[in-house]
Amino acid sequence: MSGTDKYDLKAVKLPRFVGGQLSMIAGALDIGILKALLLPSMLKSGGIEDFRELVPEEPPTFSPISFVSKKAEPEDGPDLKALNKIEGNATGAMHCRTIRDYSKAYHDGKTTPEDVARRALDAIKGADAGDLKLRPFIAVNEGDVIQQAKASAERWKDKKPLSVLDGVPVAVKDEVDMVPYPTTVGTSFLGKGPARQDSTVVARLRAAGALLLGKANMHEIGISTNGLNVNFGSTRNPYNPKHDTGGSSTGSATAVAAGICPVAVGADGGGSIRVPAALCGVVGLKPTFGRVSEFGAAPLCWSVAHLGPIAATVEDATIGYACMAGTDIKEPNSLHQPPMTLEGWNKADLKGIKLGIYKPWLEHAAPEVVKACNALLEKLVAAGAQVKEIVIPGLDTMRVAHIISFLSEVAASMNNYPDNSKDFGAEVRLSLALGREFNAGDYIKAQRIRTRVIDMFKDIYKEVDAIITPATAIVAPEVSLEDADGGYSDLSSTTETMRYAFPANLAGLPAISFPAGYDSIGLPIGMQAMGRWWEENLLLRIAYNAEKLVERRKPVAYFDLL
Repeated sequence: MSGTDKYDLKAVKLPRFVGGQLSMIAGALDIGILKALLLPSMLKSGGIEDFRELVPEEPPTFSPISFVSKKAEPEDGPDLKALNKIEGNATGAMHCRTIRDYSKAYHDGKTTPEDVARRALDAIKGADAGDLKLRPFIAVNEGDVIQQAKASAERWKDKKPLSVLDGVPVAVKDEVDMVPYPTTVGTSFLGKGPARQDSTVVARLRAAGALLLGKANMHEIGISTNGLNVNFGSTRNPYNPKHDTGGSSTGSATAVAAGICPVAVGADGGGSIRVPAALCGVVGLKPTFGRVSEFGAAPLCWSVAHLGPIAATVEDATIGYACMAGTDIKEPNSLHQPPMTLEGWNKADLKGIKLGIYKPWLEHAAPEVVKACNALLEKLVAAGAQVKEIVIPGLDTMRVAHIISFLSEVAASMNNYPDNSKDFGAEVRLSLALGREFNAGDYIKAQRIRTRVIDMFKDIYKEVDAIITPATAIVAPEVSLEDADGGYSDLSSTTETMRYAFPANLAGLPAISFPAGYDSIGLPIGMQAMGRWWEENLLLRIAYNAEKLVERRKPVAYFDLL
């Protein structure tokens, strides 16, 4: 891509700013002279100056739609009968409650959705109490939750559940609209009134009977891959509350890992589903661009945005994905897709599957992460997969093109609120200042690089079926309670958590994060598989086989609702 096959991603060592120090830097960017002194060094260290020297020949691609010649027909909602048929064989060493566990308990009369709803509400309070302070939710309307539960209980009593999801607890990231809640996007000033209608993903879950618990916490405007939120309180990792959850779908991953729900809605503009899933030891699927309707999602980053499930198991992720995915007349990007297929997702081998690895990239992670991923890769080979070494040139150029696209779009979106420019946390103000420093030439060049990236991956996927990497280069970083509440900026850690995430967003490729093991102190390690456009079923098959090979450990903070 950049004219060389040499691996060019670098680990960065940047100062970590907290509290008043961070606020001082963010405030300095509002002063012309200080801004002129600070921003050039930020652009240089971020690789922007080198990027501006590139002269790409490709035309721009403004949205990574993998073109389907005939527009798909709009759907009325999820195929409820098909949801009921999604089932894998029971896997060993599982501590977590699954969607089917809830469905079976209701069917057998061992409990009711009302009982589960009350336990879920108690668990949400318990998660925020004492030393835990997990803070998985921004808002919970207890009356609405109980009302949903009573309706579900009646359907189960009449033996007429809507689907396998009927009465199953689900968390919804506060980036998508859900009646009767406001959509704050993690800020202090957005969402002053309730949503007027459900987003399409929520409407599809509601049609399946899901018990929608409330709005899950998130990083403010989803601008970073950590669990920081100075407005609602930062989330904490259920495996060790002294550690971060990853972001920006922070509450969704925390709620699933802590057992409050087996599936949640996440959003991913640069790893925001896969990173928290990996750091919290659960499964996160970012589908192909356009596979899941963005209608009702906050307009933050149009060309890299994806909605998808975070789930306790691969089966749960498959059910959640099948419910959320599909065409939507309200979302034009969703109309350019082939029919969704789950063919072979639960096939218990990987015979004939070629897994590509770019060795320098795979091994550019903490030693324990590399060790766990290599060990799991060997087991996938024993399950029938073939491994082929590949080269992915120009990863750093790709990284910068994604950052320019993502931050430019988020900054443009937030420019609609000029009176609230100082209402963001200091870390967010810092990122927005950088996003506003990009010019039209930078943005167009990033879209021309996107065209090059898409063409490159088309060639790579002629040789392999999926690309295997760690999900993140590090495990969940330790964060003090004071820093989490007061705000911090740790770009070094952000670079490490995003190292494997950005290509799938820039090119619109599907990617899944799934558990690969644990480090020496018990923090989860994730593996990522990134596949061809529209082949989510193959990624689910890879994760499904991996799930059988990895012993899952129960987090220190876990609530059993059954």
